[in-house]
Amino acid sequence: MPNEFHLISNGRMPIEQLVEIAKDIHPYVTAIHLREKQKTARELFQAIDYFTKKGIPLTKIIINDRVDVAHVTRAMGVQLAYHSLEAKTVKKYFPELRIGSSIHSYEEGQISKENGADFVVFGHVFPSKSKPGKNPKGLEELKRISSLNIPVIAIGGITPENTGQVAAAGANGIAVMSGVLDAEDPVEAVKSYVNLLKNGGESIESIL
Repeated sequence: MPNEFHLISNGRMPIEQLVEIAKDIHPYVTAIHLREKQKTARELFQAIDYFTKKGIPLTKIIINDRVDVAHVTRAMGVQLAYHSLEAKTVKKYFPELRIGSSIHSYEEGQISKENGADFVVFGHVFPSKSKPGKNPKGLEELKRISSLNIPVIAIGGITPENTGQVAAAGANGIAVMSGVLDAEDPVEAVKSYVNLLKNGGESIESIL
């Protein structure tokens, strides 16, 4: 049964606003990814310091790409992209970090597994506002990747309405950006997703 919920920052929201959301939702999520490509290492360090001062534990924070910042701040882990260091290199020198690899195909999933990644983030599964004009990878490819012996986190256009399809395809969890950050009530949005994950894609109301 899928049980991981990852929140991904969008790189546009002010850190102060992101922290205000994160401090309310972190008890319900597995990880909060700082995907802030425009920020320097110093800015990321300062952001993480602000997170911790607001009570958000380092055990919930994953840094996109910047292994150095993840190591120095003692964050939970790092999310690696195709241009990042290889997972096996990071694992060798920074064994304390939980390592995720961003993938777009079964073949990339195999490579990530062989390189020692702890989990993969696969997408985009459905059409996504953050990937305009790009064809989604789809549920069939998600099913293939889910057959690999590595946790798979699905991302891309995931809503409460299609969470059940992702769960049925074998994902270990989901990653969401706009579905939470753009919600009127981010806490209720997270609770809705988490409820669906725990119940195999069905809401409590449909089960009762």
